[in-house]
Amino acid sequence: MKPTDDPEPGNHTLLTGFVLSGLSKYPELKHLLFFTFCFIYTITIFGNLLIFTVTLHPSLHMPMYFFLRVLSFLDISTASVVVPKMLVNFLSEDRSISYMGCVAQLYCVIFLGATEWYLLAAMAYDRYVAICNPLRYAIIMNSRVCLSLVLLSCCSGNVASVVQTAWVFALPFCGPRKINYFFCDIPPLITLSCTDTSLYEKQIVIATALVIVMPFCLILVSYACIISNILKISSAEGRHKIFSTCSSHLIVVTLHCGSGTLIYLRPKVSYSQDAKKFMPFTYTAIIPMLNPLIYSLRNKDVKEVLIRMMSELMKK
Repeated sequence: MKPTDDPEPGNHTLLTGFVLSGLSKYPELKHLLFFTFCFIYTITIFGNLLIFTVTLHPSLHMPMYFFLRVLSFLDISTASVVVPKMLVNFLSEDRSISYMGCVAQLYCVIFLGATEWYLLAAMAYDRYVAICNPLRYAIIMNSRVCLSLVLLSCCSGNVASVVQTAWVFALPFCGPRKINYFFCDIPPLITLSCTDTSLYEKQIVIATALVIVMPFCLILVSYACIISNILKISSAEGRHKIFSTCSSHLIVVTLHCGSGTLIYLRPKVSYSQDAKKFMPFTYTAIIPMLNPLIYSLRNKDVKEVLIRMMSELMKK
């Protein structure tokens, strides 16, 4: 797609950077959105730091909570890559972002998102071993294996991010340098290219399949085995207890799956719709805020340790 309102076709965005014009049409909403997302960001940081701190308690030194600490770190990082810059832009007339700043932001968003997907697959495998092979759980899910799974998730996320970021910024950008989003993301960036992007759009689908569909399939296989094991339990109370240990993870996976597929597997023609601007906030702001709430409210051990720690603080 080639922009038609480019006054100087040779004036490539590579030299000037970009402008994040997500609110240019609705300036009257900037203060409301500023306070809304400031509140969301505050809850995200506080909630994830709380989960991170609570899971460091000696009674929670288990693989499940190790993965949960990593998830909290990823959520803090994801929100911090996008929201602070967005908050500044809400109140500033200058919404520009440098070319390298845009590259770095896109790389971090993809890296953190992809890493989180692979981490969710690792967490599903952890639940599978705990439920289907409990007697060997401590041997199979030892600290070395857990660390290896996290590092593998990070390496996979890095590969996905490097490839997709390189693909995007290999495109020639010319004409209007306004990104009709609040941050640098793949869909709005490819609409700024002055060349045919149909091949790249197919590459996005393939990359999305590797980043989302493959971990999701691994999660489905893990839970198929878990459900098969649950059905063998005669006690309704036993089935409920086992399922409750997986429910938080299932909710988080569902949220990630819904947001990721709607954003990266929808038609390009829908990218320009103003209503779609807010969809990426589901995985950059909303989900990072909800994750600690989901895991703390639905996890008995986390709640007990949290209450114990608060009681100890009050006594001091």
